[in-house]
Amino acid sequence: MANQKIIIKNTEIILISRGADDFISLTDIAKFKNKEATGLVISHWLSTRYTVEFMGLWEQMHNPNFNVTEFRNIKNEAGANGYVLSGKQWISKTNAIGIFSKAGRYGGGTFAHKDIAFEFASWISAEFKLYLIKEFQRLKSDENIRMKLDWSAKRFLAKANYRVHTDAVREKLIPAQISKKQMDMIYADEADVLNVAFFGQTAKEWRDDNPGKKGNMRDHADIMQLVCLAGLESLNAEFIRQGIGQGKRLQRLNEIAIIQMRALTADRGGKRVDDGGNFLPGEKKKIK
Repeated sequence: MANQKIIIKNTEIILISRGADDFISLTDIAKFKNKEATGLVISHWLSTRYTVEFMGLWEQMHNPNFNVTEFRNIKNEAGANGYVLSGKQWISKTNAIGIFSKAGRYGGGTFAHKDIAFEFASWISAEFKLYLIKEFQRLKSDENIRMKLDWSAKRFLAKANYRVHTDAVREKLIPAQISKKQMDMIYADEADVLNVAFFGQTAKEWRDDNPGKKGNMRDHADIMQLVCLAGLESLNAEFIRQGIGQGKRLQRLNEIAIIQMRALTADRGGKRVDDGGNFLPGEKKKIK
């Protein structure tokens, strides 16, 4: 997900998502206390014994590669007169993952996991922490609503075109006398025509490549990919009714898929679409 911003007490705070984890800019939070010396504000907070103990506990809960020996050395020194610990020192010495530094004039700085960022905000100001938590929760709530709307759109597209495609398969490709098992094989075979035309692989090949993922490749597609797939299902249904052979249909569908996805992703410079962990049509393997 791209960087997001929230405003707390006239202070702009940048948020970054890494996988399922949210990180908040400590540099931006520190501006509430001192805009000219954010690095010193963060270092002073990190140098307290309480903070070091909190950070060490968090890392031991979430980071199997955390350097516990170095952490103990730091804890023994924390709180002493003149002791200063920077974010970079903490990361390099302990292999910490709870905070990281990001270069850049705009959007750069020190970021921390939300658990740690909320603790830092509490040290800055109890009022600031409360507003930060409230605004963060509002942002995540809005995000969940958008995700539900996207999922509803996906379900609508899938239902609207599934019936059109299966009706064409049943009318033109399934003989009058056939077992249910044989019928299911024909439906699956035609579904894989679309899978190969768009994703470059069959449903079985996708499952073999993604043993840890639930569902199928379409469950992990983004909204633009599903829009394109919906159109391909309608086109394939029409091609079937026209009596076009499977090989020819596969080739034509792949060509159309590539053209459509390039148009849909024009604002991304024609790069691969990986929001859902998938690839542009034909990227997995060349369509014969």
